[in-house]
Amino acid sequence: MLAVLTDSELLNELDRVAAAVGVRIVRAGVGSSVSRRTWSAAAAVVLDQAAAVRCGESALPRRGHVSVLTAAEPTTATWAAGIAVGARHVLRLPAQERELIQELGEAAESARDQGPRGEVVAVIGGCGGAGASLLAVALAYSAAYSVAEALLVDLDPWGGGVDLLVGGETAPGLRWPDLALQGGRLNWSAVREALPRHREITLLSGTRRGYELDAAPVDAVVDAGRRGGAIVVCDLPRRLTDATQAALDTADLVVLVSPCDVRACAATGSIAPVLATINPNLGLVVRGPSPGGLRAAEVADIVSLPLLASMKAEPQLAEQLERGGLRLRRRSALAAAARQVLALLAVQHGRVA
Repeated sequence: MLAVLTDSELLNELDRVAAAVGVRIVRAGVGSSVSRRTWSAAAAVVLDQAAAVRCGESALPRRGHVSVLTAAEPTTATWAAGIAVGARHVLRLPAQERELIQELGEAAESARDQGPRGEVVAVIGGCGGAGASLLAVALAYSAAYSVAEALLVDLDPWGGGVDLLVGGETAPGLRWPDLALQGGRLNWSAVREALPRHREITLLSGTRRGYELDAAPVDAVVDAGRRGGAIVVCDLPRRLTDATQAALDTADLVVLVSPCDVRACAATGSIAPVLATINPNLGLVVRGPSPGGLRAAEVADIVSLPLLASMKAEPQLAEQLERGGLRLRRRSALAAAARQVLALLAVQHGRVA
């Protein structure tokens, strides 16, 4: 934030507000002119009346997030200086501190939005017990190891909590029933601090008691993760609720998981067209074993979906889950499938896989 202020009282107030918002202040000399580069590069600009007059006379380009501060009631001259410089607000401190906090918070978020954005992967089972939640966990682990930020979002209120799959049920932080969200724009760093972290994954899980999810909070959390540059992995139930629809709508890739047997293939074939009408970016992951010799490519042909990956059965997986959650070994079939899916996502969005 660029600040040009002469009043020491205003400077003290601004220091306090900036600390609360978490933005860094760069002070320009009171009598010096502000260069076009400095003016344009700042996330926000805060001026007093005299600085606003000088900047207006310098014919600096119009930009957003410019505020004029005053310690007294703004006069006609204060408003005129603000209009001349294209200020969005003329604020009196400390009376209008809340408005300044909101303005600087929006400016900081807008600056972050100009950075790289993360992608959203939604994972859903073609039938019950397909292993979609396990693949979602594997995707989050693999993303955390390669991209450095991963958010795993559990959208199945009746699934028992995906935190049990990662072994993070005792990790401190908020779960879905603890969040009082009505939607809106959330700060990713604040979301990350509030949620549990376990083995490099930020996790928003359900609990062992019943609850329901609305679309707006799901949109807000997923959007915060995406704007923060995280790979967001959504573990979906096989029910098309408003929350499920919200995740499907925003997903860059929807992964449908099917076991490699005839009945699972039939169930997957029935849900695939429904999902494709919501989001056409849909692909298939087939999980072994194949008791009747059915091949993954044949399953993909039957359900008319591109095959993203296939994987063999994971030995001793059930025992591992009962004793501390999934530990993803790099050479495991589950890890290999997750890397294949993430590599495809990277290619689609122009990142190096």
